[in-house]
Amino acid sequence: MKVAAVKETFPGERRVALVPGVVPTLTKAGCDVLVESGAGSGAGYTDEDYRVAGARIVSRDEAFGADCVVAVRTCGACAESWCHDEHRLRPGLVVIGLCDPLSGPEACRQTAEKGVTLFALELVPRITRAQSMDVLSSQANIAGYRAVLLAATTLPRILPMMTTAAGTLTPAKVLVLGAGVAGLQAIATAKRLGAQVSAYDVRPAVKEQVQSLGAKFVELPLETGSSETAGGYAKAMGEEFYARQRDLLGKVVADSDVVICTALIPGQKAPVLVTREMVQRMKPGSVVVDMAAERGGNCEGSVADDTVIVDGVTIIGPTNLPAEAPVHTSQLYAKNVVTFLLHLLKSGLPDVSRDDEICRDTLVAAGGQLVHPKIRERAGLPPLDQPAAPPT
Repeated sequence: MKVAAVKETFPGERRVALVPGVVPTLTKAGCDVLVESGAGSGAGYTDEDYRVAGARIVSRDEAFGADCVVAVRTCGACAESWCHDEHRLRPGLVVIGLCDPLSGPEACRQTAEKGVTLFALELVPRITRAQSMDVLSSQANIAGYRAVLLAATTLPRILPMMTTAAGTLTPAKVLVLGAGVAGLQAIATAKRLGAQVSAYDVRPAVKEQVQSLGAKFVELPLETGSSETAGGYAKAMGEEFYARQRDLLGKVVADSDVVICTALIPGQKAPVLVTREMVQRMKPGSVVVDMAAERGGNCEGSVADDTVIVDGVTIIGPTNLPAEAPVHTSQLYAKNVVTFLLHLLKSGLPDVSRDDEICRDTLVAAGGQLVHPKIRERAGLPPLDQPAAPPT
């Protein structure tokens, strides 16, 4: 099988789907590895690095002529940039990457109509044997780290306590909202930098994880029994719940120098956890880093890919923090992709077994149509086992 890594075209995307270090793993598995010229430049990898590793450097057209194309961003995750490659898509081509299927089902449908077999890495199930393929976790880990550094360099004070001849400086107070992978790494990073850290999550089960990192877990008198999905993700709650939550969080937010927002619901608008009124109660110079800005934001007033100041509080809305550390995020992503691809090959790629949970859950398109039930529902299509309604 010919496997090709292409150069990312999404603005600001510096990651690459394959790094030179994983090329020997694929060639040992019998794959012929192709890399588009300049694909690794954003992450510091030259064409010569790939040649030495055993890959062939090709043009973009040649890369899309391979059996399988791997990328960081495809379909919905690539926005309008994906349109430039639509003429390169053909029946039988296998595409693997992030494609934002729950929020961008129409882009996935258009790709499906080209006859492409599409796998969405966002949909890798959170089961033990798929942990090494989980790109969301590997990338969120670095994003949480970068979010704290961003806050620390913006805050007009230092994070750690410091005792000097001129007096003692008290530590900054950091509040992390959401204790998923990104949130836990943000907690760990802020703690290493010497801040006084507290964290809140709607899922009570993460309390022990928060405390194991040395942070204080904020407990609110709320009914949260149904706040977690079977896959371990936070579950969307009702507006009445969120309103009560905001009331109780107000004092904690007001007392914080830094608030890191990480709360996301897969495929849905981010819940508002920090209102404008809560921001107004924060001390001037405080910083909010809203990692959910791309999905509408956890903080009212945040703007995706922009920094705004509201009543003296700086609100930052980064949307692609992993791309700001492309060397290591590319290494992690490439390892995830290769592990996933080798699993597909063992399952008979391109005709993978639908009995395998990993193959079934990540397969979005095959045979000219969307095949994933949830994505079909998002696209307004009937289930495959039901006939389509006659046109009106």
